[in-house]
Amino acid sequence: MLHLEEIVNRLAGVYGEPASPPSRTLLELVLLENIAYLSDDRHREQAFLELQTRVGTLAHQILAAPEAALLSVAAHGILPATFAQKLRRVAQLARDEFGGDLESLRGIPLGQATRALMQFPGIGAPGAEKILLLGRSHPVLGLDSNGVRVLTRVGVVKEEPSYAATYRNVQSFVSTYADKGFDWLIRAHQLLKQHGRELCKRSRPRCGRCPLNDECNYVRLLTSDV
Repeated sequence: MLHLEEIVNRLAGVYGEPASPPSRTLLELVLLENIAYLSDDRHREQAFLELQTRVGTLAHQILAAPEAALLSVAAHGILPATFAQKLRRVAQLARDEFGGDLESLRGIPLGQATRALMQFPGIGAPGAEKILLLGRSHPVLGLDSNGVRVLTRVGVVKEEPSYAATYRNVQSFVSTYADKGFDWLIRAHQLLKQHGRELCKRSRPRCGRCPLNDECNYVRLLTSDV
């Protein structure tokens, strides 16, 4: 069975070393999750840049923004009216429950910080842990469904009937890597996400090009059925 270090290093050999993500506050990362529904990373970044330049990313700036400005930001995805309201809801919660920002979460235990972030629209436990990782608040390898799929297919994590249970298995597996630090964990997050999107796709995965296929349970099952 592959260790996580070997998985990540093999992926880096295919994709190269990922660029470090922009430095953002925890509130900005929550806003990014709610900024443009069903859009890719490029369009979400464009929406975030528009929010920064036209409105600002502080809670009071968003609450004071004209509706047209937030609609324009959210129009980088679908359902712009719904997501413009979500941006206001995020700002309102940040103001009312956290004094205008979320930086106080940096000083509390992981479980408490995760639950606090889950109060915000669109943030489940995986999203909360991803925010805490990318915000360099807590050293937890938060993964999206792409990264989770890679680990379950390779066979280092058991897939359960429910995604929540599978994600708990993921966290049990990766918890021992917390002491590797933010740079290593963010690198692992980015490479696993990229692999799940580009080769280890949900449908029609490109197993023949995968650098993990010699150790992959999913490939073994495919070949055993032939």
